[in-house]
Amino acid sequence: MMDDKLFRQAMGRFATGVTVITTEVGENIHGMTANAFMSISMDPKLVTISIDNKATMLEKINISGSYAVNILSEQQKDISMHFAGQTKEKKEIEFGRLMDVPVIKDSLASVVCDVDRTYEVGDHTLFIGKVREIEIKDGDPLLFYCGCYGTQEKVDYAR
Repeated sequence: MMDDKLFRQAMGRFATGVTVITTEVGENIHGMTANAFMSISMDPKLVTISIDNKATMLEKINISGSYAVNILSEQQKDISMHFAGQTKEKKEIEFGRLMDVPVIKDSLASVVCDVDRTYEVGDHTLFIGKVREIEIKDGDPLLFYCGCYGTQEKVDYAR
């Protein structure tokens, strides 16, 4: 049987961006840091997020039926740490709204989705989201590699 630690270390070798998933139930906004996010279709425009079956966010998205994926900039490490439960002090998060879904202000991108379908796979649930709206800003991404946050000094955009 494969060792869990080895599996986690191998998966950590894949550098990713950092996102915060946001949703709202009633008047309560909920957020969760995640790096399990990807686009899966251009027509129709679909993305997927993966959420642990024990996470409270799972029920929140099931109830709301919508969510936003907020791709964080390198200046937003503190926001990621807040929603990952990695800080002790309380942080007041300022949210914006896009298509009436809460989004993280000043994110590089906010992608608002309606839940199209879900798949329970192992100990996680995949939420396939149909993209309703996107908002983007310029900046450099917050990265995650081998369990650590990082930044990139320069991005060479091919135009």
